Amino acid sequence: MRKEQHHKGWNEIKTNDSWAIFKIMGEFVNGFEKMGTIGPCVSIFGSARTKPGAKYYELSVSIAEKIAEAGYGIITGGGPGIMEAGNKGAHQAGGTSVGLNIDLPFEQHDNPFIDPDKSLDFDYFFVRKVMFVKYSQGFVVMPGGFGTLDELFEAITLIQTNKIEKFPIILVGTEFWSGLMDWVKNTMLEVKNISPHDLDLIKMVDTADEVVEIIDAFYKGHTLSPNF
Repeated sequence: MRKEQHHKGWNEIKTNDSWAIFKIMGEFVNGFEKMGTIGPCVSIFGSARTKPGAKYYELSVSIAEKIAEAGYGIITGGGPGIMEAGNKGAHQAGGTSVGLNIDLPFEQHDNPFIDPDKSLDFDYFFVRKVMFVKYSQGFVVMPGGFGTLDELFEAITLIQTNKIEKFPIILVGTEFWSGLMDWVKNTMLEVKNISPHDLDLIKMVDTADEVVEIIDAFYKGHTLSPNF
Protein backbone atom coordinates (compact mmCIF):
# COMPACT_ATOMS: atom_id res chain seq x y z
CA MET A 1 0.00 0.00 0.00
CA ARG A 2 2.74 2.39 0.93
CA LYS A 3 4.55 1.66 -2.33
CA GLU A 4 1.37 2.31 -4.34
CA GLN A 5 0.85 5.65 -2.58
CA HIS A 6 4.46 6.58 -3.29
CA HIS A 7 4.06 5.82 -6.99
CA LYS A 8 0.77 7.73 -7.12
CA GLY A 9 2.40 10.81 -5.63
CA TRP A 10 5.30 10.55 -8.07
CA ASN A 11 2.91 10.34 -11.05
CA GLU A 12 1.03 13.41 -9.84
CA ILE A 13 4.31 15.35 -9.71
CA LYS A 14 5.17 14.24 -13.25
CA THR A 15 1.75 15.40 -14.49
CA ASN A 16 2.12 18.79 -12.81
CA ASP A 17 5.61 19.16 -14.28
CA SER A 18 4.22 18.55 -17.77
CA TRP A 19 1.55 21.23 -17.41
CA ALA A 20 4.13 23.67 -16.02
CA ILE A 21 5.80 23.66 -19.44
CA PHE A 22 2.95 25.78 -20.81
CA LYS A 23 3.37 28.39 -18.08
CA ILE A 24 7.13 28.47 -18.68
CA MET A 25 6.56 28.80 -22.42
CA GLY A 26 4.14 31.67 -21.81
CA GLU A 27 6.73 33.56 -19.76
CA PHE A 28 9.32 33.12 -22.52
CA VAL A 29 6.93 34.23 -25.28
CA ASN A 30 5.77 37.30 -23.35
CA GLY A 31 9.35 38.21 -22.44
CA PHE A 32 10.70 37.81 -25.96
CA GLU A 33 7.84 39.80 -27.49
CA LYS A 34 8.24 42.73 -25.09
CA MET A 35 12.03 42.78 -24.80
CA GLY A 36 12.56 42.37 -28.54
CA THR A 37 11.02 45.78 -29.23
CA ILE A 38 12.90 47.79 -26.60
CA GLY A 39 16.30 48.25 -28.24
CA PRO A 40 19.85 48.26 -26.83
CA CYS A 41 19.96 48.15 -23.02
CA VAL A 42 22.48 47.73 -20.22
CA SER A 43 21.61 45.74 -17.09
CA ILE A 44 22.46 47.04 -13.64
CA PHE A 45 22.70 44.49 -10.81
CA GLY A 46 23.26 44.93 -7.09
CA SER A 47 21.80 44.51 -3.65
CA ALA A 48 18.09 44.97 -3.03
CA ARG A 49 19.01 46.06 0.50
CA THR A 50 20.97 49.20 -0.40
CA LYS A 51 19.09 52.27 0.82
CA PRO A 52 18.62 55.67 -0.88
CA GLY A 53 21.40 58.01 0.20
CA ALA A 54 23.94 55.18 0.48
CA LYS A 55 27.12 55.54 -1.57
CA TYR A 56 26.39 52.81 -4.09
CA TYR A 57 22.70 53.70 -4.42
CA GLU A 58 23.56 57.23 -5.47
CA LEU A 59 26.41 56.03 -7.69
CA SER A 60 23.99 53.64 -9.41
CA VAL A 61 21.62 56.52 -10.11
CA SER A 62 24.47 58.49 -11.68
CA ILE A 63 25.68 55.50 -13.73
CA ALA A 64 22.18 54.83 -15.06
CA GLU A 65 21.71 58.49 -15.99
CA LYS A 66 24.95 58.56 -17.96
CA ILE A 67 24.23 55.25 -19.70
CA ALA A 68 20.77 56.52 -20.67
CA GLU A 69 22.26 59.77 -21.96
CA ALA A 70 24.62 57.66 -24.08
CA GLY A 71 21.59 56.14 -25.80
CA TYR A 72 21.07 52.85 -23.97
CA GLY A 73 18.09 51.72 -21.95
CA ILE A 74 18.46 50.36 -18.43
CA ILE A 75 17.29 46.92 -17.31
CA THR A 76 17.09 45.97 -13.64
CA GLY A 77 15.44 43.27 -11.58
CA GLY A 78 12.66 45.74 -10.85
CA GLY A 79 12.89 45.76 -7.05
CA PRO A 80 14.27 48.15 -4.44
CA GLY A 81 17.89 49.02 -3.60
CA ILE A 82 20.36 49.15 -6.48
CA MET A 83 17.61 48.08 -8.87
CA GLU A 84 15.49 51.06 -7.90
CA ALA A 85 18.52 53.32 -8.27
CA GLY A 86 19.16 52.05 -11.79
CA ASN A 87 15.58 52.62 -12.89
CA LYS A 88 15.55 56.01 -11.17
CA GLY A 89 18.63 57.17 -13.08
CA ALA A 90 17.16 56.04 -16.39
CA HIS A 91 13.86 57.74 -15.59
CA GLN A 92 15.53 61.01 -14.58
CA ALA A 93 17.53 61.05 -17.82
CA GLY A 94 14.43 60.40 -19.92
CA GLY A 95 15.73 56.99 -21.00
CA THR A 96 14.16 53.58 -21.32
CA SER A 97 13.61 52.01 -17.88
CA VAL A 98 12.88 48.26 -17.80
CA GLY A 99 12.06 46.12 -14.76
CA LEU A 100 12.15 42.32 -14.79
CA ASN A 101 10.21 41.65 -11.62
CA ILE A 102 10.06 38.53 -9.47
CA ASP A 103 8.57 37.94 -6.03
CA LEU A 104 11.44 37.48 -3.58
CA PRO A 105 11.71 37.76 0.23
CA PHE A 106 13.66 41.04 0.18
CA GLU A 107 11.94 42.52 -2.87
CA GLN A 108 8.35 43.05 -1.83
CA HIS A 109 7.37 45.58 -4.51
CA ASP A 110 8.19 46.89 -7.96
CA ASN A 111 9.99 50.21 -7.79
CA PRO A 112 8.14 53.29 -9.12
CA PHE A 113 10.73 54.30 -11.74
CA ILE A 114 10.02 51.53 -14.28
CA ASP A 115 8.26 52.56 -17.51
CA PRO A 116 4.67 51.28 -17.15
CA ASP A 117 4.81 49.43 -20.48
CA LYS A 118 8.21 47.90 -19.69
CA SER A 119 7.46 46.17 -16.42
CA LEU A 120 7.54 42.38 -16.77
CA ASP A 121 6.62 39.86 -14.09
CA PHE A 122 8.20 36.41 -13.80
CA ASP A 123 7.54 33.39 -11.64
CA TYR A 124 10.61 31.53 -12.84
CA PHE A 125 14.11 32.75 -12.03
CA PHE A 126 15.64 30.96 -15.01
CA VAL A 127 13.27 32.62 -17.51
CA ARG A 128 14.04 36.03 -16.03
CA LYS A 129 17.78 35.33 -16.25
CA VAL A 130 17.45 34.48 -19.95
CA MET A 131 15.93 37.92 -20.55
CA PHE A 132 18.85 39.64 -18.84
CA VAL A 133 21.42 37.71 -20.84
CA LYS A 134 19.66 37.83 -24.21
CA TYR A 135 18.79 41.52 -24.29
CA SER A 136 21.62 43.23 -22.37
CA GLN A 137 24.48 44.93 -24.19
CA GLY A 138 26.48 44.97 -20.97
CA PHE A 139 26.33 44.10 -17.28
CA VAL A 140 27.09 46.76 -14.69
CA VAL A 141 27.56 44.90 -11.41
CA MET A 142 27.30 46.92 -8.23
CA PRO A 143 27.97 45.51 -4.74
CA GLY A 144 25.40 42.87 -3.94
CA GLY A 145 24.73 39.43 -2.53
CA PHE A 146 24.26 35.90 -3.83
CA GLY A 147 21.82 36.94 -6.57
CA THR A 148 24.27 39.49 -7.92
CA LEU A 149 27.07 36.90 -7.95
CA ASP A 150 24.74 34.44 -9.66
CA GLU A 151 24.11 36.84 -12.55
CA LEU A 152 27.80 37.77 -12.76
CA PHE A 153 29.15 34.24 -12.95
CA GLU A 154 26.42 33.00 -15.28
CA ALA A 155 27.32 35.73 -17.78
CA ILE A 156 31.03 34.93 -17.50
CA THR A 157 30.34 31.22 -17.99
CA LEU A 158 28.15 31.75 -21.06
CA ILE A 159 30.73 34.03 -22.68
CA GLN A 160 33.58 31.67 -21.76
CA THR A 161 31.79 28.72 -23.40
CA ASN A 162 30.74 30.74 -26.48
CA LYS A 163 27.04 30.24 -25.76
CA ILE A 164 26.40 33.98 -26.09
CA GLU A 165 28.09 36.89 -27.80
CA LYS A 166 30.69 38.79 -25.80
CA PHE A 167 29.63 41.92 -23.99
CA PRO A 168 31.32 44.09 -21.35
CA ILE A 169 31.02 43.08 -17.70
CA ILE A 170 31.86 45.97 -15.39
CA LEU A 171 32.33 45.60 -11.64
CA VAL A 172 31.78 48.90 -9.85
CA GLY A 173 33.49 49.40 -6.49
CA THR A 174 37.08 48.24 -6.18
CA GLU A 175 36.82 48.19 -2.39
CA PHE A 176 34.02 45.63 -2.67
CA TRP A 177 35.18 43.51 -5.63
CA SER A 178 38.98 43.47 -5.36
CA GLY A 179 39.05 40.64 -2.80
CA LEU A 180 36.98 38.40 -5.06
CA MET A 181 39.01 39.23 -8.15
CA ASP A 182 42.28 38.68 -6.28
CA TRP A 183 41.05 35.19 -5.36
CA VAL A 184 40.01 34.49 -8.94
CA LYS A 185 43.43 35.55 -10.26
CA ASN A 186 45.64 34.16 -7.49
CA THR A 187 43.80 30.91 -6.81
CA MET A 188 41.48 29.93 -9.65
CA LEU A 189 43.79 31.13 -12.42
CA GLU A 190 46.92 29.95 -10.61
CA VAL A 191 45.75 26.32 -10.66
CA LYS A 192 44.66 26.74 -14.31
CA ASN A 193 40.95 26.19 -13.69
CA ILE A 194 40.39 29.18 -15.99
CA SER A 195 42.41 30.79 -18.77
CA PRO A 196 43.89 34.31 -18.59
CA HIS A 197 41.72 35.49 -21.49
CA ASP A 198 38.56 34.44 -19.63
CA LEU A 199 38.95 37.61 -17.56
CA ASP A 200 39.59 39.98 -20.47
CA LEU A 201 36.07 41.38 -20.55
CA ILE A 202 35.77 41.93 -16.80
CA LYS A 203 36.65 45.48 -15.84
CA MET A 204 36.71 46.95 -12.35
CA VAL A 205 36.03 50.68 -11.93
CA ASP A 206 34.82 53.26 -9.43
CA THR A 207 33.15 56.02 -11.45
CA ALA A 208 30.16 56.49 -13.74
CA ASP A 209 32.31 58.01 -16.48
CA GLU A 210 34.52 54.91 -16.58
CA VAL A 211 31.47 52.68 -17.01
CA VAL A 212 30.22 54.63 -20.03
CA GLU A 213 33.70 54.83 -21.57
CA ILE A 214 34.07 51.04 -21.42
CA ILE A 215 30.66 50.41 -22.99
CA ASP A 216 31.17 53.00 -25.75
CA ALA A 217 34.67 51.72 -26.53
CA PHE A 218 33.43 48.13 -26.80
CA TYR A 219 30.61 48.96 -29.20
CA LYS A 220 32.82 50.89 -31.56
CA GLY A 221 33.88 47.45 -32.80
CA HIS A 222 30.78 45.36 -32.11
CA THR A 223 27.20 45.29 -33.37
CA LEU A 224 24.31 46.16 -31.10
CA SER A 225 21.96 43.17 -31.22
CA PRO A 226 20.48 40.46 -28.98
CA ASN A 227 23.15 38.09 -27.72
CA PHE A 228 21.71 34.83 -29.09
